[in-house]
Amino acid sequence: MPSKQTLVLAAAALTAAGLGAFAAWRLQAPRTLPQPASGTLLSEPRALADFTLVDQDGKDFTNAGLQGHWTLLFTGFTHCPDVCPTTLVEMSNHLAALGAEADKLRVVFVSVDYERDTPDTLRAYLGSFDARIIGLTGSEAQIAEAAKGWDAHYDKFTESNGSITIVHSAHVYLMDADNRLAATLNFQEPEAEQLAKLKRLLAAKPNN
Repeated sequence: MPSKQTLVLAAAALTAAGLGAFAAWRLQAPRTLPQPASGTLLSEPRALADFTLVDQDGKDFTNAGLQGHWTLLFTGFTHCPDVCPTTLVEMSNHLAALGAEADKLRVVFVSVDYERDTPDTLRAYLGSFDARIIGLTGSEAQIAEAAKGWDAHYDKFTESNGSITIVHSAHVYLMDADNRLAATLNFQEPEAEQLAKLKRLLAAKPNN
């Protein structure tokens, strides 16, 4: 497991131009999900539809496995050049900084690249981040159904050189211990602000 310093340095080395381009797309992407002020609890948390995916060990995983814990969930893919590794670094750092409070959390990375991101690929990829992060994948239909539950958007493109890339929602969705959407974290917020909001949310509504 890399040190926290190594993870932070890895994040700093990511391409700023790529982050800016993705952020510009994200502001234009269609959204049906109500967007609360980042890190603020929704006045009426929204229940999520049931989903079934496969974890990085090849075992079936449903949202019932998240019951009783706060969950930080976000979508992406292992070939993502910037947003996904940055978010995974941030989530790893949050888990380390929260100490014992991190036991209230589950961090879940859902790949929307059903063709390339097998359980083995996810397990190898997540080995560079906090070991508590859960990786999920599945069939095209399973991923589409799950993503629809929290209104995550993604589109696959083939570049001129033949490589495949996926543009996807960059929100981190925060679910409460009853599997309800409670808030979102903003990808563009400084890491310290994200952590402060997480601490407030955890303190406001303790784990069941």
